[in-house]
Amino acid sequence: MSTTDNARVIRGARILGGEPADILVRGGVIAGFDAEAETAARAGTEVIDAHGLFALPGLVDLHTHLREPGREDAETVTSGSKAAAMGGYTAVHAMANTDPVADTAGVVEQVWRLGRDAGYCHVQPVGAVTHNLDGTHLAELGAMADSLADVRVFSDDGKCVSDPLLMRRALEYVKAFGGVVAQHAQEPRLTEHAQMNEGVVSDRLGLTGWPAVAEEAIIARDCLLAEHVGSRLHICHVSTKGSVQILRWAKSRGCDVTAEVTPHHLLLTEELAESYDPIYKVNPPLRTAEDVHALREALAEGTIDCVATDHAPHPVEAKEAEWSNAAMGMLGLETALSVVQHTMVDTGLLDWPALADRMSATPARIGRLPGQGRPLAVGEPANITLYDAGAAREIDPAAMVSKSANTPYGSMTLPGRVVATFLRGVPTVLDGKMQ
Repeated sequence: MSTTDNARVIRGARILGGEPADILVRGGVIAGFDAEAETAARAGTEVIDAHGLFALPGLVDLHTHLREPGREDAETVTSGSKAAAMGGYTAVHAMANTDPVADTAGVVEQVWRLGRDAGYCHVQPVGAVTHNLDGTHLAELGAMADSLADVRVFSDDGKCVSDPLLMRRALEYVKAFGGVVAQHAQEPRLTEHAQMNEGVVSDRLGLTGWPAVAEEAIIARDCLLAEHVGSRLHICHVSTKGSVQILRWAKSRGCDVTAEVTPHHLLLTEELAESYDPIYKVNPPLRTAEDVHALREALAEGTIDCVATDHAPHPVEAKEAEWSNAAMGMLGLETALSVVQHTMVDTGLLDWPALADRMSATPARIGRLPGQGRPLAVGEPANITLYDAGAAREIDPAAMVSKSANTPYGSMTLPGRVVATFLRGVPTVLDGKMQ
């Protein structure tokens, strides 16, 4: 660090892909641009050369599995937040399906402290909706909201809150403090023993199918419940064309519903299951090309509000197994920006300001996360991602910063590379390396 106030000049970055500018960072905030930055540089402030790089607001993920406490063999808060920083993220929401479950003030505060102590990104705990994810009794929603972790997102992700009365009560409860219930939309009776998307491919492979209607029925029900009680609802990992149609209908009625899509559902399709490689086993499953097209269009038009990774690390033995016995889930943090560039920007569906909205501003707004997702403007927190959109890289699972290696993009060439990530002005990644 060049000065006691941690000042830096980021020189020549193209803000949201626009014209090059110099950015002065001081005291954790953006303190000025070209003229102020030049004055600081002449005074000896550290200069970081960012010519040819895009400056984006630090990315925010609404849906990350950090596994700690309980499954530190797959990921820890430290390793997961390092992976987030390598992917350009300055904030992640850590899902509640840990062991013990994050269903009390004590557990969410533990996760919050672990993230604060690691210091690679802001780790915002998600509280469970029901005690121990059992789907029968509400968890300590108010206590988690009032805790040091200031929880505002609640989810039983990995399991659906399938009881409509319990879901109604949860929606009513979180309304009192501006919270949101993030639903894993999966009707359990329709997906018993499900292994992949239900359709022609599942019939050919002899694998039990996961029908689209199992997702769509829950989304329709919960949109009506949220409208009835006047509360906020968020739908996790939308994966079907029918879900998009229901969301579009619900929003036209004025329902306060938001939704996310994962990078893998924007790119990968069910045909990959023909390899019987469990790296492609995920919940909800990879769907059809028609679904992928609908999801891309929905993200472009805003029916789907944001991208969320559903980063789901697993140890080697959980994935190197027969398909029917393998765990569901994929890594996402370190590749998300590249996949979204490939599927949405390079196809002309989104420009860079819109990408920043879907991957930073909107998830921060949904999660009620102050100081994150803010525009790159004077006085705003210096949460900044420097990105080389013109680069290309072959994805190497062994090179992942995550403790796990279960990426579905192994040996695939994807565009773009995160060069630097700044959390409140401090580099967590610089020259593509962890700091």
